[in-house]
Amino acid sequence: MSWNPQVALAIFVGITATVEDLARREIPNWIPVAAVAGGVCASAWMDGWGGLGSSLLGTVLGFLVFLVFYLLGGMGGGDIKLMAGLGAILGAGRMLEASLWTAGIGGIFAVLALGWNALLRRGSQPESAHIPYAPAITLGAWLSLVPKG
Repeated sequence: MSWNPQVALAIFVGITATVEDLARREIPNWIPVAAVAGGVCASAWMDGWGGLGSSLLGTVLGFLVFLVFYLLGGMGGGDIKLMAGLGAILGAGRMLEASLWTAGIGGIFAVLALGWNALLRRGSQPESAHIPYAPAITLGAWLSLVPKG
């Protein structure tokens, strides 16, 4: 993975969002806003008008890709905004791959969380099944940046 503004932004946004989501179970709005602003500016600076267009389209795709899960109540609004922010950083071309990685990692995390909760609460009343999704989103975005081939 070569270091460039895109990679640096993805690392910063991912770590910050993950720490906030794990600690407070919410992703503050400033994180996805900073991700969109930084992603759009970096993409335009690195690749001109094409980079700007890809970043803006990545933002829209990032928002739309998990919108259905938000509407069904399975994902929080902060997660959708984080995905949109990372879409601005990754651009349209990497959003599909990042989304697939995120969904797979999120599924693995969900199964592990359910198993862990079952072990801890044998016979007691289960709490909310909500798990922080920023770690899965972060890992999915980062894995999409790993060079293939």
